[in-house]
Amino acid sequence: MRRLISTGSPFEREAGYSRAVVQGDWCFVAGTTGYDYAAMAMPDSAEAQAENAFATIAKALDEAGFSLADIVRINYVVTDPAFAGDLFKVSGRYLSEIRPAAMLIVADLLKPEMKVEIEATAFRG
Repeated sequence: MRRLISTGSPFEREAGYSRAVVQGDWCFVAGTTGYDYAAMAMPDSAEAQAENAFATIAKALDEAGFSLADIVRINYVVTDPAFAGDLFKVSGRYLSEIRPAAMLIVADLLKPEMKVEIEATAFRG
């Protein structure tokens, strides 16, 4: 059975995607930037953006019946290699014991204020 998870962000409907999709024992969390969806604001620092992204991912996983501990794959995008250290401060707090397979890409993101984007795949089998 397929289940769609939404944060209620207007971006999801506009772009035609879900925050997460549950398919059987898998949960695929879409690329998540650092927006504070309650305020619809983006913090300036890469570290604060990573914190917000992990909070959004954790909330989506929880709604789907998963947790951060179920993450088996995580992909990071930063817009500048200098932001990797700020990202890792945050990811290390959340994932140092879980240690999913990971990849880091340096690339431009959709809007100039976006510095970090995180995508996660979770498995509960």
